[in-house]
Amino acid sequence: MRKQPRIVAIGGGTGLSTMLRGLKLFTTNITAVVTVADDGGGSGILREDLGILPPGDIRNCILALANTEPTMEQLLQYRFTEGMLKGQSFGNLFLAAMIGISNSFEEAVKRMSEVLAVSGKVLPVTVEDVRLIAELENGTIIKGESKIPEIQQKENSRIKRIYLEPSPAAPFEEVLVDILNAEAIVLGPGSLYTSVIPNLLVDGICDAIETSKAIKIYVCNIMTQPGETLGYTATDHIKALFDHGLKSLDYVIVNKGEIPEEYRQRYIRDLSEPVKYDKEEIEKMGIKVVEEDLVTVKQEYIRHDEQKLAEIIVDLIS
Repeated sequence: MRKQPRIVAIGGGTGLSTMLRGLKLFTTNITAVVTVADDGGGSGILREDLGILPPGDIRNCILALANTEPTMEQLLQYRFTEGMLKGQSFGNLFLAAMIGISNSFEEAVKRMSEVLAVSGKVLPVTVEDVRLIAELENGTIIKGESKIPEIQQKENSRIKRIYLEPSPAAPFEEVLVDILNAEAIVLGPGSLYTSVIPNLLVDGICDAIETSKAIKIYVCNIMTQPGETLGYTATDHIKALFDHGLKSLDYVIVNKGEIPEEYRQRYIRDLSEPVKYDKEEIEKMGIKVVEEDLVTVKQEYIRHDEQKLAEIIVDLIS
C-alpha cells in the first residue's frame, strides 16, 4: 500500500477547503488547522448570539474532508433564504448544536467529524475568543476580521500588520503536536491577512513550524484580493508571512497558467488581478519555486485545481 504522508494544512476560508478536497485523495493523515478569528456572516451572528467560536471555516474544512453522500453535503451547506435564520447555514447550526451537547468546542468538532466520517482531522488553532485587528500604513486601526477588507479599501492604505486581541493567545495543544510530527506543513491558499496569517499569530505556532522537520510549503493565491493584497506580488505575500513570525519556507507553489479572458476582465473590474511572481527574487530568499498551471473555474470563480495541487504537494514530500 502506498505510504500516506502526514500533512498539516494551515489556513481558513475557501482556499483551505479546496486544497483539502484534493489532499484527501492521497492521504488520510491530514490535520487542517483553522483560524477562529472570523466575526462576519452567519458565523459572526452565532459567535455573538451563543458565545461560541465561529463555526464557518471549521464547517467548510470538515465537509471538504468528509466521506459522505452528496445529499448530506448539500444539506450542511444549505443557507436559509428567509425568516430569522436568513443567511445562516445548516452546517453552522449543526456544529452549534453539537457544541451544546459536548463539553467543549474541540470535542464538538471531533464528534461532528466522526458523524461525517472525516479523513484526517480538523482542529481550531486556538480555543480562545480572539479578535483580529489590522493596522494600516496610514495609522488606521481596524477591529474585526470582517471589517478589514472594507475599511482597507476605503482608506486606500496597505496593511502594515495584523495582530490578535487578547494576546498572547494560547495554542490548541494537539495542533503543536501534529505540526512537530508532520512530514509537510502547507500554508494557504486563502486570504493572506484574514485566513492564513491569523494562525501564525497564536503563541508557539511559528516556533513549532520552525522546529518541525517537515518541509514547509506556501501555496500562493492565484489572484490578488481587494481589501487585502491589491498589487501584491508573490514576494509580497511571502514577506508578509515572514513579517508576522514565520521563519523559513522551503517551497512556494505559484500559478503560471493563463486566466480565461472573460474571467480576467471580470476580476479586474472587481480590482483583482493575477498574482505576478519573480522566480529569481524568490530564489534569492532561499525558497524553491514550483510553477504549474493550476487554474480552474468553479461556480464562476477562479480556484486552484485541487487534484493538481495535491499531486504537487505529495510529490514534494516524496
